[in-house]
Amino acid sequence: MRAPIGDFDTAVPAPDCLDDLIAPVADAVRGWTGAVPADRIVYVETDPRWADTAVFVEHYGQDLLERSANCVVVAGRRGAETTLAACLVLSTTKVDVNGVVRRQLGARKASFAAMDIATGATGMEYGGITPVGLPRDWPLLVDSAVVDLPCVLVGSGRRRGKLLIPGKAFAELPGAVVLDGLGV
Repeated sequence: MRAPIGDFDTAVPAPDCLDDLIAPVADAVRGWTGAVPADRIVYVETDPRWADTAVFVEHYGQDLLERSANCVVVAGRRGAETTLAACLVLSTTKVDVNGVVRRQLGARKASFAAMDIATGATGMEYGGITPVGLPRDWPLLVDSAVVDLPCVLVGSGRRRGKLLIPGKAFAELPGAVVLDGLGV
């Protein structure tokens, strides 16, 4: 199979390579529902040595820069209560944590979650966190620009490998809220 974007040596429909995915991501693919069929989620093998964005696009294709999204874990606090959430924005933007995220979570303060909290709560590797397979009770804030893309490159839950997913599929993930201006 050829990947819909980028220049990858290995591209496989995610349902056909569940053993290559970490447990939360494999479980999400296995139980996939929605308008986009699970076999439209493509797993591509990547080398973690080329994880830096500039080197990554140089190696796998310049077209990926505008078609990549980052998934980050944030913590919103109000009093003693902390709410963990994930945010998905284009790689060319940054998450508006102190504006859009704080307001959406109803928090007094919002910040990026510490690495050990993000990895412990998701079961994913830092630098590979993906919106596919997140805890079902988490809010997933998705920038509308991500949903508008025909195909988006995101993490696979680990540093080796990525997922290629039609943008509209992110709006159907558990807890998803599509927002304008999440990425600035």
